[in-house]
Amino acid sequence: MPDEPDSLTLTGLLVQANHGVFDFERRDGQPFVVDLTVWLDTVGAAADDDLAQTLHYGELAVEVNEAVAGEPVDLIETLAERVAQVVLAHDVAQKVRVTVHKPEAPIGVPFTDVSITITRSRE
Repeated sequence: MPDEPDSLTLTGLLVQANHGVFDFERRDGQPFVVDLTVWLDTVGAAADDDLAQTLHYGELAVEVNEAVAGEPVDLIETLAERVAQVVLAHDVAQKVRVTVHKPEAPIGVPFTDVSITITRSRE
């Protein structure tokens, strides 16, 4: 067993969705970008070369996409929590760090990005 858990990283998952506190955000939608790191034990999967013993990142990407594209919420904090719960629903996931970027947020001054990052562990 390694000293620290292994990690799987998915970066730049782009999802068009309708989150935000303003009516026009809910009506028109905008892009959201999700980055996540999942801590898990991959020793068995690597030893047996067995996908069933690890986290299938292709399926995870689809699940996260569906979660972000789902029911609108006001806050990116709420959206990040939703994504964290999707990841932690996988038994192999021990901990997850989720960053939700909202690069087209309605901010009245020039900016490049706004994001929230949360870290959640299996209880």
